[in-house]
Amino acid sequence: MSIGIPSLDLADFLNDDVVKRKAFVESLGRAYEDIGFVAIRNHGLSDALVAELYRQVEAFFQLPENIKRKYDLPGAAGQRGYTPFGREHAKGKNAGDLKEFWQFGQYNPPVNDQSDDYPDNVEVEELPEFNSMGREAYQTLEQTGVHILRALAIYIGLDENYFDGHVKGGNSILRAIHYPPITAEPGDAVRAAEHEDINLITLLMGASADGLQVLNRAGEWVSVTALPEMIVVNVGDMLQRLTNNKLRSTTHRVINPPKSQWSKPRFSIPFFLHPRSEMPLNCLPECISENSPRVYDDTTAGQYLDERLREIGLKK
Repeated sequence: MSIGIPSLDLADFLNDDVVKRKAFVESLGRAYEDIGFVAIRNHGLSDALVAELYRQVEAFFQLPENIKRKYDLPGAAGQRGYTPFGREHAKGKNAGDLKEFWQFGQYNPPVNDQSDDYPDNVEVEELPEFNSMGREAYQTLEQTGVHILRALAIYIGLDENYFDGHVKGGNSILRAIHYPPITAEPGDAVRAAEHEDINLITLLMGASADGLQVLNRAGEWVSVTALPEMIVVNVGDMLQRLTNNKLRSTTHRVINPPKSQWSKPRFSIPFFLHPRSEMPLNCLPECISENSPRVYDDTTAGQYLDERLREIGLKK
């Protein structure tokens, strides 16, 4: 059981037991209306894949700085390859987060897409397994995310497959994050300042150290530590916007460890499930009522992503 958030079994949704399936849908929906986070077991990732991916990620971030920097692509806005330490900051913050990261993107983009949304993935010459492990995790979590969105579509009152066409070939990202040891007084900087995710949903496999905290409705920061066999799945701003605030994109952060543990690095690998850029994020009629009037203006996923990447310092 994770601390502070509900725990659900995806197998209950994927089998033919109507009662279990309905219970999963209701529990997931209520959790996302309440705190916006759940822990999921039977998510499709094997322990072996997770362990090997973390080994490869650690190996990449241990490479010399000049090697890592050759994978920092001008104009990529952090969407592929390597992003150096301190470049990204939370919306409304000036201090850069105490992290560096790598991003894997879509391997099967829409065939006729003519946009700049799908740059090629970057291959690390020094670590061939890094590339193959990243691709396998990306595609596994992408499918898991589809199942979660199908359950949410039912909960909202949509056709079960409402999201399928929007997220197939979507602009999703698998991000491998390294929070290095803290070697000097960080001042106002933290490993990841309080923020909400941009995308539809985020799927996070167990991080290598504690630090993730979620802000509950009482205004209290609750620590979240998922057990090894679980992933944490939370609502992002795109889904909150689409559902007119019915489902909650909850504020969360990664705090700095106690000073006695500053020398310990932290690794984390979230999967940010994005739709295709043309998907409308207009508030769904099913989520608008007299008691819940429409809150947001119309926009598309691509327009919203572009706006947010500028706000967090990844795009000029």
